[in-house]
Amino acid sequence: MNVHIATDTDGLAKDGAELFLRIAKETIRSRNMFAAAISGGSSPRGMHRLLGREPLRSEMPWSKTHLFWVDERILPYEHPESNFGTARDDFLSHVPISEDHVHPMPVDLPPAEGAEVYRRGLDAFFGHPTVPVFDLMVLGLGPDGHTASLFPGSSPDPSGQEPWVIAVTGGNPNVARLTLTYPVLNSASHTEMLVEGAGKADIVRRIITGEPPLLPAHYIEPYSGTLTWLLDRAAASSLPEGGGRGIG
Repeated sequence: MNVHIATDTDGLAKDGAELFLRIAKETIRSRNMFAAAISGGSSPRGMHRLLGREPLRSEMPWSKTHLFWVDERILPYEHPESNFGTARDDFLSHVPISEDHVHPMPVDLPPAEGAEVYRRGLDAFFGHPTVPVFDLMVLGLGPDGHTASLFPGSSPDPSGQEPWVIAVTGGNPNVARLTLTYPVLNSASHTEMLVEGAGKADIVRRIITGEPPLLPAHYIEPYSGTLTWLLDRAAASSLPEGGGRGIG
C-alpha cells in the first residue's frame, strides 16, 4: 500500500489527475489502450475537472482511453446525483473522447437487468475473461466504510464468488444502484483510493490500519496490482506518524 498526503484539496485533485495521466500514458505505451473505471461522489470531482482543462486535457491520450463506471445510482443522467451526469458535466463534455469509448452503467432498465447488461458489456470488451482487469480503478470512501456501492451490512461476500456487477439499494440518496464487486475491484492493475475531508479521517485510519470491525473498504486488497491512497491533510489527520509516503 502506498499512501500519499496532499496539503489541501487542490493539491489532492492535482495529484490524482497527474497519477491518472501517468498510468494512462504508461499503459498505452505497453499495450496501446487504457481502460479505467471511475467513481462518483465529491472527492474525484476536482481531479475530473483538471483532466478537462489545459494542460492535462491535451496531454491525456483520449483517443486510446475507455472509461467505465465503478457504480451508478438508478437515476436519470440529468439528475444531479448521477455519477455519469456529473462526470459528463465536469470533464467528459470538454475532452476529445469518442462517444463509443464512454461506457456508462444503464439507468433505464430494471436494476437486475441493468447489472446483467453491464456485465455482458464488460465480458465483450475484455474478451471474455475470467474477470475483467482494468488498468486503473478509481475508488472513494464513505464515512461508514463503504466503497463503490458496497455498503456495510449488505455488501456481497468478499470471497470473490459473486457476479461482476450487482444491483443494490442504499447510500445517500437511498436508491437502487449498480456496482462492480470485489473480484473486479481487486483485479485492477492500479487502484487509486481518493479521499478528502476531516469528516473521513477516522474511517481512513480504521481502513488503512486494518482496525476491526471489517467494513467493505477493508476488502479492497488488489490481488497483484498497486493500491495508492491519495488523501488531503484533513483526511489523513488521524493516521499514525509516518503514515504518508510518496507516490513514487
